[in-house]
Order: sequence, then C-alpha cells, then structure tokens
Amino acid sequence: MPRGVVVVVRGVRQNDGNITNFVLANCMIASLGGLIFGYDSGGVLSRELFLKKFLPSALLKHGNERDHENMYCKSEDGQPMVMFTYSLYLAALVASLVASTVTRACGRNMSMRIASLMYLIGAILTAAALNIPMLIVGRILLGIGIGFAVQSSLIYLSEMAPAYIRGALNFGFQMNVTIGILLGNFVNYGTGQIKGGWGWRLSLTLAVIPAVMLLVGSLFLPDTPNSMLDRGQPADKVKKMLQNIRGTKNVEEEFQGLVYASEAAKKVDSPWKQLLLHPRYRPHLVMCVLVPVFQQLTGINAITFYAPVLYKALGFGHQASLVSSAVTGVVNVVATCVSVAGVDTFGRRPLFLQGGVQMFVCQVAVATMVAIKFGVSGQGNLTQSEADFLLILICFYVAAFAWSWGPLGWLIPSEMCPLEVRSAGQALNVSINMLFTFGIAQSSLAMFCHLKFGLFFLFAGFVALMTIFIYYFLPETKNVRIEDMDSVFREHWFWGRYIPDEVHELDMHY
Repeated sequence: MPRGVVVVVRGVRQNDGNITNFVLANCMIASLGGLIFGYDSGGVLSRELFLKKFLPSALLKHGNERDHENMYCKSEDGQPMVMFTYSLYLAALVASLVASTVTRACGRNMSMRIASLMYLIGAILTAAALNIPMLIVGRILLGIGIGFAVQSSLIYLSEMAPAYIRGALNFGFQMNVTIGILLGNFVNYGTGQIKGGWGWRLSLTLAVIPAVMLLVGSLFLPDTPNSMLDRGQPADKVKKMLQNIRGTKNVEEEFQGLVYASEAAKKVDSPWKQLLLHPRYRPHLVMCVLVPVFQQLTGINAITFYAPVLYKALGFGHQASLVSSAVTGVVNVVATCVSVAGVDTFGRRPLFLQGGVQMFVCQVAVATMVAIKFGVSGQGNLTQSEADFLLILICFYVAAFAWSWGPLGWLIPSEMCPLEVRSAGQALNVSINMLFTFGIAQSSLAMFCHLKFGLFFLFAGFVALMTIFIYYFLPETKNVRIEDMDSVFREHWFWGRYIPDEVHELDMHY
C-alpha cells in the first residue's frame, strides 16, 4: 500500500481487545469524579437551620400566601442563596481552565488526585464552618475539585476504554452524577430530621466519603497510554500498558496510531491557540462550545423548578420538594442505565435525536397544560388526573434527558478532539457548561416569573433547534477510535472542508 493512503474501515476493530477487569476497575474509579459532582448538586445546602445561621435573609418563607396566589412568581428572597450555592460553578469554571494544562503536563490521574484533595478539604471546611468567609473558602475549594474532576475524569474514560464500549464506560461518569444527586437529596432530607440543628453539618461532612474514595482510588490509577506518550515516557512501557488494557498482545496498529497522535501533539506549542484559531480544529471547537450550551438549554432546570409545584397540587404539601427530588432522581438513574446499555449499540445520533423529539413533545405538552389551567395570572387548580398526567410528562422528559443530552453532552466533546487539543477542548466544554449552569440557575426564578408558561415553549424551541443541529452537523462516532475521529469529520458533508485531505500511513488499517 503506498504511503499517504488510508483505508478507513468503519465498525468495530477486531484487535481492540477484550473488556478486561483492569479496564473496568480503572474506569469505575475514574467515574467517581461524577459522584462528587452529583452529590454537591443534590441540594445539601438547602437546609433551613443552615440558612438561619449563615444567610437568614435568604430563607424562603415556605407556605406563605404568595405561593398560592401565583404559581409563576415565587419569593425572590431565596435569590442570594441561589447565587451563593451556584457560585461554586464559577470556581469550577476557572479551575477547569487551569486543569487543562495540569492534565496535559502531569497526567489525567494526577488531575484526579488534585480534584479529590481539593474537594475533600473544601467539604471539611464547609462542614466545620463558623462564619461566612470560612464557608466561602470551602465552596471555592469544592468548585476547584469539581472543575478538575470533570475535566480529567471524562478524558481518562474516553482514552482508557476500547472503542466499542467507550460510550458505556464514559457514561459511568453520568451514572455517578445521577446517583450522587439522588444520594445528596436523600441525605439532605434524612439529616434534616436530626434534632439539635446540626444535621446540615452531617450532610456536608458526608461529602468527604466520595472524595476519599476518589483520592484513594486515584493513587492506584495508571495513566492512559495517550498521556504517557504525550509526556515522553518510553515506548516499550506504553506498549506494555496498552497490552494490559486491551488484554491482548496484538496492539501494534493501535499503538502506532497513538505514536503518531503523540508526535503530532508534541508539535503543538499552544493547544488553545490551535483550537480557537486553526480552521483544522473548527469542527471540534464548535462541538466543544455548542454541545454544553445546548445541554443547559434543554430546560431541565425549568422542569425541575416546576416539579415541586406539581407535587403540591398532588397533595404532598411541604413534602413536595422531597417527592420531586425522589421521583426525578430515580427516573434519572434508571434512564441513565438505559443509555449505558444502548449508546454503543444504537449510537450517539439516534439517542440524541430520539431524546430531542421526546423532550420537545413533553415541553410543549407541559406548557400547553399549564397555559390552559393557570393562564397568565398563575391562578388555577389541577384535578387529580391532570396532575397525574403532568407527572407522567415530567418523568418522560427527565428520562429523555437522562439517556440523551445528559450523558452525551459530556461524552461527545471528550471523545472527538485530537490528542494535541484534547485537554483544551475538554476544559472549554467544562467551563462553558459551568457558566451556563450558573447563569440559568441564577435567572430561572426571574424567567419563570416574567415568561410564565412561555418559558416551557422557549426551551422547547431550543430543543427543536439543537435536535436539528445534531441531525445535520454531528457525525456518528460509535465504534470509532479517538485517534481515528478525523475520518468521520473528513467524510461529513459540512466538516469535511475543514479537515485536511492528507492522511498518514500510521493511521492505516491493515
């Protein structure tokens, strides 16, 4: 075969090896980064006694008459607490940018150690906090830990996993996020029943458990072959590691692909400059920006914000928030399990498209029912059957998000960037995600009050737009090695114009 000519064979590579216990164990440890992210998102700071001690002005007056007068406009007394709680994501945003350099220079496992250590110290400080400054420092450290964890864990999972199960193993991160959210909500409720007013300290203290699990586990994690080559480790050592990961001696083709990717990466002095300015990385830049933006514009926060109102209509009263968290949390976990089973069988695009259609239908149906029953004034009532139907719609919406944009929003950017810009691309993905998470959480109360049921129509429009984007612009990456991703972009009707035609002998499939 002449030099410079490549034959691209789509589908599962026969020498991608076996699913080894070595790989499974390492991926399980790396995915614990999602557990610390999820646990902190599980509402551990929404404790009344906590608010009375540190932010009394932010304490929501539950059960007041305003809640019954207008379902759209809730008390904005809680806005400072929203700002305080979600400011953690601003710290994670900055940390993820720093983590991109650390992850490339020191390895993925080193970044996970930093993540767990920062999160551990932050959890201890917040649990022992005696004043606001101590609490703020703790929140900043928690954010640093989350930023490093999300940035490094997803890259590690994508690089470690064989191509034909990369989606399932990468989804382990999202599975841990959903489990962490569910555990956080139940811990928050359970410790709230403790008399004496110290339950909030226990709920925050328990955050050290996932942090210790990740810290101890990361001490035994080997680095990925991609990172080892990128940091100049001996080729024979890297090849042996690849053989251990794949469970076979026949890794020559994949190893040569890694060598070429490493050589190309070493020629890049500024990954950020290449990613942001070089046309050759335009497809990767677009995906690393738009995918996290769209993930947050699905409206998942609007739905979860409205859910407690529905559960109050079902008669749960002040238990509504717990019931909302429990129902959506369980649906989230179960649906994520479905996505783990299907992502490498059906592919990324089908899950995106099916999930998008399902979310759109549910959003429009919820908006229509709310408009009919509550109108612009926000005054009205739901019958038992109507409330049950809305509950079903919300569950179907959460399920669709959990097997499409929830996990795929993290997977796609982490698997498609070439080695030379992979850390920068993932940092961009994480930072934008954190920025929009903060922005939407901060503005959700005001948007719901001013747009009313129109907010659901707005997010339905975004869902339609992003589904169309996926249909036309996202190539299928199922069963494709991350070193071979350029082939799917080169064959794409639009992105092909940005990927150079020249190919390399080291990419050849014999």
